[in-house]
Amino acid sequence: MATSKQPYYDQMRKALNLALCIQNFPCQMVERHNKPEIEFKDSPELILNPVLITRNENERCLIEGSINSARINIRVKQADELEEILCRQFMRFLAQRAEAFQVLRRVPVEGYDISFLVTHAHVEDMIKSKVVEFIVQFMEDIDREINEQKLSVSSRGRVVATDYLKQFL
Repeated sequence: MATSKQPYYDQMRKALNLALCIQNFPCQMVERHNKPEIEFKDSPELILNPVLITRNENERCLIEGSINSARINIRVKQADELEEILCRQFMRFLAQRAEAFQVLRRVPVEGYDISFLVTHAHVEDMIKSKVVEFIVQFMEDIDREINEQKLSVSSRGRVVATDYLKQFL
């Protein structure tokens, strides 16, 4: 893990621990119906102030909490066009398999690359600290994977260019 990003991940871990203090709270509009308040925003008094953790202008995390759910929106570092393409393809791949992750949303919030929705049911079924660690580890792995893919594409491009230019010598 990169030590330069460690304070960013530590702050995310702390904010997620606070945001995931959620409980079962049925809908106030419809009886016997329970839905994530952060998604529908029917009752503004149940929505908490959002927390924005920013490492730089291209890398940030927005944590939106409510009484019975929390939405975690993540923007991954994209310094150049190659990283943008790799990130877009990787996120598309993950979104197609969202049901396997349980807390991953298929469509991220506008301006972010990936979103998680954690409801009270997830916190009751799973251990809260494990959910927090999963999200932070997921972010670390995404950063690592995109960097590895970028190096792989660059090295393949270098080999192809070398082979192509050999014919002119």
